[in-house]
Amino acid sequence: MTDRASIGDAIIRRFLRTWENSPSATGMVILLRSAASNEFAAEKVRDVFATQVRPVVAPFGDPSDAGRRAGLVASQLLGLATCRYLLRLPPVVALSHEEIIRDVGPVLQRYATGVDTS
Repeated sequence: MTDRASIGDAIIRRFLRTWENSPSATGMVILLRSAASNEFAAEKVRDVFATQVRPVVAPFGDPSDAGRRAGLVASQLLGLATCRYLLRLPPVVALSHEEIIRDVGPVLQRYATGVDTS
């Protein structure tokens, strides 16, 4: 289990491994693209949120706030996935893993824990 002080880092590293080094990455791009216009695909994305994002985030802050915190984490990850893998925005595609980890990890940390450490 990841500790509270490094949950943001752990989430973004797992995201990058999954989206860039997983055999299922192509399917995830298709699912994300489809979710905007297909209710079945949207439900699958919501299922990922409910079964993968929320349970990871829940223990790291106020339990009554877990849905909001997990939703913010998901918004950051889905935005990054959309810009990097669907739209292929050149400045986002050009970011190295270490740059993404450095820049996005602290945001995910704040969202996941509900604590601003800046």
